[in-house]
Amino acid sequence: MYLILLIGLSLPLGIYMNKVMSGEKVFLTRLLKPVENGFYKLMGVQAEEEMSAKRYAISVILFSAAGFLFLMLLLLLQGILPLNREGMKGLSLDLAFNTAASFVTNTNWQAYSGEASLSYLSQFLGLTVQNFLSASVGMAVLYALIRGFLYKEKKTIGNFWADITRSVIYILLPLSLIVAVLLVSQGVVQNFSSYKEVTTLQDGVSQVLPMGPAASQVAIKQLGTNGGGFFGMNSAYPFENPTSFSNLIQLLSILLIPAALLVSFGKAVKDKKQGRTLYVVTVILFAAALFFTGLSEQYTAPSYAGVSSSGNMEGKEVIHGVGMSSLWAVGTTAASNGSVNSMHDSFTPLGGLMPLFLMQLGEIVFGGIGSGLYGILAYVLLAVFIAGLMVGRTPEYLGKKVAPYDMKMVCLLILVPPLVSLLGTGAAVLIPAVSGWLTNSGAHGFSEILYAFSSMGNNNGSAFGGFTANTPFTNITGGIIMLLGRFIPLIAVIFLGGNMAGKKSVAASEGTLSTSNGMFAGLLIGVILIVTALSFLPALALGPIADYFTTR
Repeated sequence: MYLILLIGLSLPLGIYMNKVMSGEKVFLTRLLKPVENGFYKLMGVQAEEEMSAKRYAISVILFSAAGFLFLMLLLLLQGILPLNREGMKGLSLDLAFNTAASFVTNTNWQAYSGEASLSYLSQFLGLTVQNFLSASVGMAVLYALIRGFLYKEKKTIGNFWADITRSVIYILLPLSLIVAVLLVSQGVVQNFSSYKEVTTLQDGVSQVLPMGPAASQVAIKQLGTNGGGFFGMNSAYPFENPTSFSNLIQLLSILLIPAALLVSFGKAVKDKKQGRTLYVVTVILFAAALFFTGLSEQYTAPSYAGVSSSGNMEGKEVIHGVGMSSLWAVGTTAASNGSVNSMHDSFTPLGGLMPLFLMQLGEIVFGGIGSGLYGILAYVLLAVFIAGLMVGRTPEYLGKKVAPYDMKMVCLLILVPPLVSLLGTGAAVLIPAVSGWLTNSGAHGFSEILYAFSSMGNNNGSAFGGFTANTPFTNITGGIIMLLGRFIPLIAVIFLGGNMAGKKSVAASEGTLSTSNGMFAGLLIGVILIVTALSFLPALALGPIADYFTTR
């Protein structure tokens, strides 16, 4: 039912999004065009003036750097700023650096609990704003690459400022408004009240209930594949995800825009078969991951004599059960989302293996906004290149020949996230104090470290939960890893698009490899799995696989 709803919603949204990013009129144009033009006037830019790849990349870096500095200063100074009803102190320098890097890179890794560490101002002006902006950057860069395939012998790939403005005003804001209202209707809090002290009905003890403008942040954290929770327990917390319906709304929001972008891609390149092929590949990988995770959580949990249990319910909310918890775990790690409605550290070894592996794939199974699609397009170019080597022909995709320069950019895009993930894991296990940062020892303890740095290196943000994240080493090393894992591939995509835009378009011939049939889909799945396995299988053997055989 979930997949049917997701596909049904993604089709019209994908068509709409392509019109928006192409500058065509949509039903909201009459209402929002003056707002769009107002932003262009405020920024002093001409929306029709296109940029070279170099200028586009510089704009992305400067824009992200400004957001990083603003957010870091806000977090450091929140103790003396307004809208701080609970008197939260400013974050430490290393934690502020890590958090700013996390939200600017669309990772949303959190080494803190929001309700215990951040003021309302930091939450909505800092984190929520970056949820919009980091998502818009990913979408803008994707369309820069798409224009690279469309343009012929041009030196430009679009206008970055127009791309982010349109994505925020016409796509992210309207969808977030709808989702936020639906969440409020289910009981997700949205206020500026002080925290409430109440007496519990069962024990009669005093308990503090945190308040705040949560629904507005939850909406964009899911739609923007951000994932950072307003509360420390994220979407496992009742004030952030109180009902089965709110759970469904958030689950749909996580994958809605990435799925719609696959439809947009087919419309943009004027070849629906290309978008359909990528859609089928992602659905196959997603369904396989969900089947494996659900099966593992249902049947590989320890059983005890005289105890009746429906699968592994440790760390899961009763309202969600094994099924919806497994679906969420797969959805949030297939996308670069990172939100949780259960504790992944409590999953069975094989149940926790699949979310970890999905992140290590590069989060291309639907993936993050923009980043998921340009990630799988990198694998498409790699598969085309490999097929061309096998048959002795120059590889082509969408009428453009794939040259050595293109493959260098593809290699940066595919290999940098695994490299920084494994380097971070290796550095952490060499520190003598690391055993004190872990809830578990042995193979499961190693899995906690591997999961943490895979999450940061692939811009996901979820965690097993047994790894103490708020240490100077993790904050500084993790912040650097998140920045490298986001911006090196992102800049590579921009220059790949610029190089493609400058090429001639070649007509398809009898020897041209079809990239829209079942055989190519199988080749693409094989290339994705083989590259990821070669990168991570040794580490996985030391972590969740060893954990499975030692805890049976």
